[in-house]
Amino acid sequence: QVQLVESGGGLVQAGGSLRRACAAYGRTFSNYVMGWFCQAPGKEREFVATINSSGARTYYTDSVKGRFTISRDNAKNTVYLQMNSLKPEDTAVYYCAVDRSSAQTLAKMSYSYDYWGQGTQVTVSS
Repeated sequence: QVQLVESGGGLVQAGGSLRRACAAYGRTFSNYVMGWFCQAPGKEREFVATINSSGARTYYTDSVKGRFTISRDNAKNTVYLQMNSLKPEDTAVYYCAVDRSSAQTLAKMSYSYDYWGQGTQVTVSS
């Protein structure tokens, strides 16, 4: 069993920054690919970023490239999402997730991930 606990959401003005954190409990966190997804009102859950088990490889959706950075600290069992130059269209509930089937394959589809955090609202005002 894996439990993911998120923190760091909130309200920020356009152009500002937030840092999301997701702490994992229960299994060997460092063995798995981790990802971040978001869901805006009335929309499906969308891929944001993913990172391999060692942290050496990352992949982002086009809309956040150059603005968001995913990273991980395996000693702390935590994955992070640094969100810079935030835009109102980034407003959504953000979720972290773990893909226990892989240490290296970076998946963009939500069905590849089998445990999810509780989700935290990020609101960007204009």
